[in-house]
Amino acid sequence: MSTRQPILFVSHGGGPLPLMGDASHQEMLEAFAELRSGLTVPKAVLLISAHWEESEFTLTGSASPGMIYDYYGFPPETYHYQYPAPGAPELAMEVRALLQAQQLTAHLDFHRGFDHGMFVPMMLLFPEADIPVVQLSLKKGLDAHAHLKLGEALAALRDQGIMLIGSGYSFHNLSAMMGLKTSEVVEKCQAFHGWLDKVITNAELDDTERVKQLGEWQEAPYARFCHPREEHLLPLHVCCTAASAQPASALNFNVLGLPARCYIWSAAG
Repeated sequence: MSTRQPILFVSHGGGPLPLMGDASHQEMLEAFAELRSGLTVPKAVLLISAHWEESEFTLTGSASPGMIYDYYGFPPETYHYQYPAPGAPELAMEVRALLQAQQLTAHLDFHRGFDHGMFVPMMLLFPEADIPVVQLSLKKGLDAHAHLKLGEALAALRDQGIMLIGSGYSFHNLSAMMGLKTSEVVEKCQAFHGWLDKVITNAELDDTERVKQLGEWQEAPYARFCHPREEHLLPLHVCCTAASAQPASALNFNVLGLPARCYIWSAAG
């Protein structure tokens, strides 16, 4: 049996709301259940989280990472969730070497725990918490091209049984998400997702052009409305180039009354 793994970009919802059974996340929960049903158990997971930024790309190096409850104003029980997946120090060192071979500075952090960008989707996809996980940060400055290059450096991992997961959000304007869902807001969100679907899933788009458009993502319709700050989008850039810029398939759903996406690059791709 092949050890080749898919690559996933997931929109991880609003804080711990998916784990609370929030009604506005029901479509997301159904999409994740569909996604989970098609997965095989990987050797380990390398997860790029929108909720961790460092001056250089950084990896969790602990064998037993703790938990980081990086959200505010939720019920007390949401600060007691546990996801006791083991770390994978050897994988962290291997990934650091891959990055350094591509002239990307990388560090290990032996104290950093799992943030909710990691444990929310992982609790939905692999609730047993028995798969080793290494978390990888974004790089401060949030340069799109740097994160596209990061993905290129990670491409070989999927053939070693490592599943790459980019955990972010295809739309991340918090004011719009929490505010009135006017027709204008919905139309802007739909327009951006239309562009995103075309770039990520269109098999007729040249791979070089796909990467070019992601590098110039701010030119997309309503790009800065949908992502006033791009930390939740850049895990998608990493996934795309890790998948050699091949087209992906999309899972469409609504969260908090607005469109969202997961994208899947299959193991057969």
